[in-house]
Amino acid sequence: MSEKSAQNPYDARPWTKHYDKHVPASMLPYPEHALQDFLTRTAQKQPHETALITTAKLPLVGRLSAEVTYRELDNASNALATALVDMGLKKGETVAIILPNCAAFAIAYYGILKAGGIVAATNPTYPPAKMEYQINDCDARFIICLSLFYNMVKAFQHKTKVEKVIVANIKDYLPPLAKLLFTLTKEKKDGHAVTIQPGDMKFLDVLSQYAGKNADVKVTADDIAVFQYTGGTTGVSKGAMSTHRALVTNTYQIQKWTGMSEGIFPVKMNEMTFLGAIPMFHAYGLVALLTQSVSAGGTIILVPNPRDVDEVVDVIHHYKPNVFLGVPALYNAVNNHKLVQDGKISLKSFVFNSSGSAPLPPETKRSFEAKSGSQIAEGFGMSEILVACHSNPVVGENKLNSVGMPFPDVDVRIVSLDDGITPMKVGEPGELIVHCINMMTGYYKLPTETANTLRELDGKTWLYTGDIAYMDEQGYFYLIDRKKDMALIGGFNVYPANIEKVIKDHPSVLEVGVAAIPHPEKVGQEALKAWIVLKPDMLATEEEIIKHCEKFLAMYEIPRRISFIPELPKTAVGKTLRRELIRLEMEAVEK
Repeated sequence: MSEKSAQNPYDARPWTKHYDKHVPASMLPYPEHALQDFLTRTAQKQPHETALITTAKLPLVGRLSAEVTYRELDNASNALATALVDMGLKKGETVAIILPNCAAFAIAYYGILKAGGIVAATNPTYPPAKMEYQINDCDARFIICLSLFYNMVKAFQHKTKVEKVIVANIKDYLPPLAKLLFTLTKEKKDGHAVTIQPGDMKFLDVLSQYAGKNADVKVTADDIAVFQYTGGTTGVSKGAMSTHRALVTNTYQIQKWTGMSEGIFPVKMNEMTFLGAIPMFHAYGLVALLTQSVSAGGTIILVPNPRDVDEVVDVIHHYKPNVFLGVPALYNAVNNHKLVQDGKISLKSFVFNSSGSAPLPPETKRSFEAKSGSQIAEGFGMSEILVACHSNPVVGENKLNSVGMPFPDVDVRIVSLDDGITPMKVGEPGELIVHCINMMTGYYKLPTETANTLRELDGKTWLYTGDIAYMDEQGYFYLIDRKKDMALIGGFNVYPANIEKVIKDHPSVLEVGVAAIPHPEKVGQEALKAWIVLKPDMLATEEEIIKHCEKFLAMYEIPRRISFIPELPKTAVGKTLRRELIRLEMEAVEK
């Protein structure tokens, strides 16, 4: 052990002294099994209990529901697994999912895992170019997508390795009356009605054809389960590879930490109802929502479009879910919804709430806790640590602006930004590094990037998060900044360099700087702004720049605030000073 790291405040793991009574300092050894075994066990234990609820609100009729039981979910995923194997999927190959939160997503997720495949869930709102890149990068031979995105997929399929597309329709698991009305009034109008080309198949037809069959593929704890894609500072998407062991371990950690298995809540673990409003293609939704609910034997109320706050609030009102897993933007939107503000819709049904993906503004936290009567436990995780490694306690002290304490069996250090080795003293900022069972094995096909992120130190492999943080005396951690100017917009990681590259391609643009600024209307949230220097004698409008961005960027990546300036502030070597742009913006606002 090096002299520099021999004595530091982190090896003593001070946080374990402040754990809730039901949380042990260590949970070793963890059970070793495949991720899909959670579903198999729950289906055996409670086959007739509801796993998923699909819902729709109809004019004059009201809200209708359709349920998928655990037996149905298990059987459907078995059928899909058998189909994929029969179609030629080999163990360790990738299947891409392009679906919102719907029953088909859960079936596809577990079906791919049972077939021995690797899940690569893609954000359905990606523009074609970005989606094509990700499909190519993960080497997917099969895609399971929503009919709404089918024509887009077919347009770029010839440039990928994809052999077959399985097409689900949003109406597949709707209540019968809602399905009928959707078919008659919205399916064609909204673009869901598509002609399936030869070689491709409808999702329900696949399940019907292979009903009652089992793929019987042996999957081990050390097999790769998921490619969780994240962005890079250069705009290059990276597939973080997570094993079954990693996801299973993290599921047990979360279950123990939250106390769901310890009976500390007034609702039994298998009676928990989860508000399914965080996207399952995101690491947070994939593990904390889908995997956690299935492992607990709970019920997910599916919300395909969480940006429809009216729908989210009405679902809360109708079903009275117990568990709210959200991001700050969602909590803030619910807090400020008129029906919630007026007291016409109550949040009192929630007994457990968690926030991740971005810092939770204190006012948002206080407001929701006052309305619900229950705490929000803020935590921290990332795609490379699928999904969480820190959280505030459920019973003990929740510290404002803190992401809480490391989970059991998670080693954490704050190291010098200069050398990446020297441990910082309590209260001193540095880079947050993590060593744990649930961290990734590396980035798919990116050895250099893997080596930069996973580094050996004192006989262990540490994941360098790129986040600047500090630890207090009790072992609570606080995030200060992102080391590489990453922005968090709507709970998604956004990288200014990628956006700058896109805007720079506009024919009128000479130079551009992009950074996140405090949202002028939404307290505690960030907004993207672009500062543009035009080429001499060239003109462009804000609208033109935004339309240009829409061709290449996801909606949340597009700057909605644009200024045209004569020059950019730069370093001596010509790098744009984003922090200076932000400072100038703040000064202008204050004036």
